[in-house]
Amino acid sequence: MFLVILLVAPLMVIAQGIKKDALPLRERLSINTGWKFMRYTEGADKLIYDIRPEVTDRNDNKVADSKPTEAVIIKASEQVLKNWILPVANDFIKDPLKHYKRPEGNPGNDFAFVQNNFNDAAWEKVNLPHDWAIKGPFYKEANATVGGGMGRLPVQGVGWYRKKINITAADAGKNIYLDIDGAMSYAMVWLNGNLVGGWPYGYNSFRLNLTPYLKSGDDNQLAIRVDNPNYSARWYPGGGIYRNVWLTKVNAVHIAHWGTFVTAKNVSAAAATVDIAVEIENKLTTDKNIEVITEIYFLQNNLQSRKNKIVSFPKMVAVVQPGKKIKLGNSVSIKNPLLWGPPPSQKPNLYVAVTKLFANGKQIDEYETRFGIRSLQFDPIKGLLVNDKPVRFQGVNQHHDLGALGAAFNTRAAERQLEILAELGCNAIRMSHNPPASELLDLTDRMGFLVMDEIFDSWERKKTPHDFHLIFPDWYEADTRSFIRRDRNHPSVIAWSFGNEVGEQYTADTGAIIAKRLHDIVKEEDNTRPATASMNYAKPHMPFPKESDIISLNYQGEGIRDAPAYAHLRGIRTTPLYPAFQKQFPDKLIVSSETASAFSTRGTYIFPVTNGIGAPVSDSTGGDPINKYVSAYELYTAPFGASADKVFASQDKHPFVAGEFVWSGWDYLGEPTPYYSARSSYCGIIDLAGFKKDRFYLYQSRWKPGLPMVHILPHWNWPDRIGKVTPVHVFTSGDEAELFLNGRSLGKKKKGIYEYRLRWDDVKYEPGEVKVIAYKNGNQWAEEIIKTTSGAGQLLISADRNVITADGTDLSFITVKIADKNGSMVPDANNKVIFSIEGPGEIVATDNGDPANLVSFASKEREAYFGLVLVIVRSQKGKPGGIKIKATSTGQKAATVEIKSK
Repeated sequence: MFLVILLVAPLMVIAQGIKKDALPLRERLSINTGWKFMRYTEGADKLIYDIRPEVTDRNDNKVADSKPTEAVIIKASEQVLKNWILPVANDFIKDPLKHYKRPEGNPGNDFAFVQNNFNDAAWEKVNLPHDWAIKGPFYKEANATVGGGMGRLPVQGVGWYRKKINITAADAGKNIYLDIDGAMSYAMVWLNGNLVGGWPYGYNSFRLNLTPYLKSGDDNQLAIRVDNPNYSARWYPGGGIYRNVWLTKVNAVHIAHWGTFVTAKNVSAAAATVDIAVEIENKLTTDKNIEVITEIYFLQNNLQSRKNKIVSFPKMVAVVQPGKKIKLGNSVSIKNPLLWGPPPSQKPNLYVAVTKLFANGKQIDEYETRFGIRSLQFDPIKGLLVNDKPVRFQGVNQHHDLGALGAAFNTRAAERQLEILAELGCNAIRMSHNPPASELLDLTDRMGFLVMDEIFDSWERKKTPHDFHLIFPDWYEADTRSFIRRDRNHPSVIAWSFGNEVGEQYTADTGAIIAKRLHDIVKEEDNTRPATASMNYAKPHMPFPKESDIISLNYQGEGIRDAPAYAHLRGIRTTPLYPAFQKQFPDKLIVSSETASAFSTRGTYIFPVTNGIGAPVSDSTGGDPINKYVSAYELYTAPFGASADKVFASQDKHPFVAGEFVWSGWDYLGEPTPYYSARSSYCGIIDLAGFKKDRFYLYQSRWKPGLPMVHILPHWNWPDRIGKVTPVHVFTSGDEAELFLNGRSLGKKKKGIYEYRLRWDDVKYEPGEVKVIAYKNGNQWAEEIIKTTSGAGQLLISADRNVITADGTDLSFITVKIADKNGSMVPDANNKVIFSIEGPGEIVATDNGDPANLVSFASKEREAYFGLVLVIVRSQKGKPGGIKIKATSTGQKAATVEIKSK
């Protein structure tokens, strides 16, 4: 049994003065606006991080559980900049003897783009976060430059970003750092023509010290080169500086980067003992006597205000030697703590620790840390216990893109995704398969989601020719340690994953050695949470799973390709392995880190319907290769996958399993199985635009058993099926239901053991009304009616939020429904909708959830997909006022919605 009791705290840096006329002790300044950008796809410069192997196999249309292969050995035949970049990793390499030494010289200093006097007036003006690829156009040809695997969007190439930063005389003596939250990928930074450093892994956040290269009182030219290779991912990576960028200004003696770690023991409703570790850095050339005081406050009002000091840690004193770092630790007891825990049974309460640094009686730094007090226990039989209360994982996997917005992070878009998942009953997110934006973890902290935080999709063996395996040997330690240090203080993070379906599962002891190395690094950085790697191949008797604290299974628990409908398929074939893993590892919690991988497109129903509980989709079973639909009866899956029904049954048969993370919560860009010519996946419970598929209600019926709900499928507009068998399925949190067609009862059905839907498979279609009444424990529970509609006659428009903030980043997601004259959505309508806008806002993107739609997301015209269209509107910074969005369509009554920006 793995037991951990802890308190964790997301890092937050502040700018706060000692008194009104004093300079800030610490400043964290956003420098997202006012960048110049240009991109080219080949040639133009030789400032490469390292050479890459030639791509000989350009096929990225492979089954997701294909076996990874060995790396291709290459040798550099020209100068590369890797040796100048590697020293940036030294802060995250434990053994000083393994630290990198920067060579002499300044490569790239003579390249025009890094020069202060280069004229970039013709370059595009952009604000960050920025995804250069998302507006397209899509590559539509059969042998596309970028194929379906990476989303058919122009992610490949080299991008340059330039911006001048002003450093005044008031900054003299400060240490000034550039913090980049994410750049895709191989980022390299020059300042005033000097190569400062960089970081190759596109998902990690990193810091560079600009101080030695700055000119005080002058404009300083930043130039950032990012190089995003094709064939580098199995999904859409985006391109460019796609997360936030900051300047951090601190005194020479200061709290180090990601410099606090807060834990707790003996956590209960009555008390908790809180421990804090603080790392102090001295950039001076002399010793410094310092004092450290930390105070704890409770956070209220949406985390924006402190209420009353709860407690203070005892003062700590130390001497910091020049050019060194020291770590100080302390403890304090908190009475009657308000615990952090997942809703609905618990509340995600948060505190803030304010750490102040003094030298010679003068305050020289101040650092804020948000945290939540809670205990975790990972029991092999009871599952996860949060604050001694059992919590089952009702989780989903999430890739990092935000649909039509691409990879460019936006807090509101991420919040919307989480809000819809919360409505589903989801309580946990697995970050597949890379570190998320830190702001996303701020959201999961505040909203109470549990998080499995993940770092790698590949190690030394490759899944695509240019993926992380190329840099793994040099960077795995630095990437892993920096990943943990950034995220270890978030209460929502309850487990670390250091690998997903890696090829080293296949290499016996050799692969297990690498797994142990990564596991040990994670535990050195944070021994309060379990560390694991998700397995789709490794079996209980193999050495690989021994190196994980919890058993994290992808698809193996319920079995892979083990049912008769899957017998003809090639690939991994596995019987249900929950019992075998429990027998081999009786002291370890077991969780399914990926389940289902079921496919569907919203609103599409294909006949006949399989009479089993699941089948692999094909062009002749559940799939429509012409329209690129997959049946929304929610029974069809990837070749290695399983229907929700099968997964539910397997978990219920093995109650020791702690829960699941469904593949996936939302559709995502790239990996468009089964139709490679499409742009995005088919496996989400929610489509790319944020519209709910029928499967949403199947999961909701299980995950929110106390919610009275019932859902009918399919829709009831079938003019060409009169008299033909058209099965009706019902998802409900009740235990039985009665179905009516045009007032006639078609019988009452009750869920049997290991049954999760009610099926009337012999219904013959006739226009009119279908009604279902659900019951629970013999009492009426919920009711739903669907009707045959008349033709499209009007547009109905609504915004998810009618008031947004005029900050240039806030969004309103606006839905248009194609409706008949009575206001009912026409479920098979595909009318083209044209959008226009008035006022201080802009249309950022449109979408309809169709994975095969290759119209640019930037288009203001979009066909409805089975009755629905989405338009995304963004505020303009500093321009409050009314915004009017109008939707028109030929032959339809137009619709207008107004939102306020303030």
